[in-house]
Amino acid sequence: MAEAEELIAKMGQAARAAAVELAQAPAERKHAALIGAAHAIRDQLPEILEANAKDLEFGREKGLSEAMIDRLRLDEDRLRGIEDGLRAVAEQDDPVGQVIAEWDRPNGLHIQRVRTPIGVIGVIYESRPNVTADAGALALKSGNAVILRGGSESLHSSQAIHGCMVQGLRQAGLPEAAIQLVPTRDRAAVSAMLAAQGLIDVIIPRGGKGLVGLVSREARVPVFAHLEGVCHIYVDRDADPEMARRVVLNAKTRRTGICGAAECLLIDWPFYTQHGPALIEDLLAAGVEVRAEGELAKIAGTVRAAPEDFGREFLDSIIAVKLVDGVDEAIGHIRRFGSQHTEAILTANDATAARFFAGLDSAILMRNASTQFADGGEFGMGAEIGIATGKLHARGPVGAEQLTSFKYLVTGEGAIRA
Repeated sequence: MAEAEELIAKMGQAARAAAVELAQAPAERKHAALIGAAHAIRDQLPEILEANAKDLEFGREKGLSEAMIDRLRLDEDRLRGIEDGLRAVAEQDDPVGQVIAEWDRPNGLHIQRVRTPIGVIGVIYESRPNVTADAGALALKSGNAVILRGGSESLHSSQAIHGCMVQGLRQAGLPEAAIQLVPTRDRAAVSAMLAAQGLIDVIIPRGGKGLVGLVSREARVPVFAHLEGVCHIYVDRDADPEMARRVVLNAKTRRTGICGAAECLLIDWPFYTQHGPALIEDLLAAGVEVRAEGELAKIAGTVRAAPEDFGREFLDSIIAVKLVDGVDEAIGHIRRFGSQHTEAILTANDATAARFFAGLDSAILMRNASTQFADGGEFGMGAEIGIATGKLHARGPVGAEQLTSFKYLVTGEGAIRA
């Protein structure tokens, strides 16, 4: 533990020094660093894939599920996506110094509220090595230094991607300590980060319920909570049946291991009475294990749901399904079992959609769209560090803008207070 504390203290001190420089760095240099990192990802693609192969072997030996292996896996398309994400963040407007609001006071003061970096961000994440690039890019864009602690199973991939990020920093003349990766699998490093008051300004956990719970319980620095994604889709009586079939299937099966995957399907009784079990049969045909309650459990191929299946993040090819009597019952179910991540309603009825939106307080609410769109890249942010499900500061996809705080700039002309 002492070694981990010493390591994090050293990294934290270097990060704080880098954060001072980053807060004043011109937007052009940050842009150059991100473009340089994107070039490095492209140029070092074979080496990154070789590193990822080692991680995949480690993950299989560790007994990771296929959904978790999918999170861990990199291929040429996913690496191109990482490269594109870096370029997209680079081309965004620099949030640092943006004037959020300004006004004049009768006392002669001119007041501006402007965006400013938070300082040093700690990101603790599992499995997905792309977070190394996403978190590094967004922290840099927002003028923050970042300390990254990836999952033990993604160490080699994260190190390879981190090397590309450092190459970009070096080429742009920015401090290499702006983006640091904890170089060990030792879990004591996580505890040391959580206790690093005065060195790390905020912790962002990205992973399963166990990780987020640990961070929330033990952190002595502020946390942007990214809780589990218990995402719901409610198919209303006024939903278009063909659209519903497309959206439900995509929401569950496109990628089952991401936090935006649908975990519970609620079907309005009148929709089911009119259109039958097509939604369930589509899921079964796609190889999804459908855990059904009540009338739906009579459909051939389903299994009877246990009470604990509702409110559960499966992150696998499994979904819980239930019939409800109208939008109010759907809202009540989601309020009881949801994690305030993402919920979708499928309906052609504007009033019903408005009631759904007003009745729920999840970070993301959707209408007639797949929950798989719960992603910072799809929101135009280029990338994201995670989906924050808390209610303070950042909420929903956390991009560069959400990684800033603000300060007030006050100007007078010799103003004195009576």
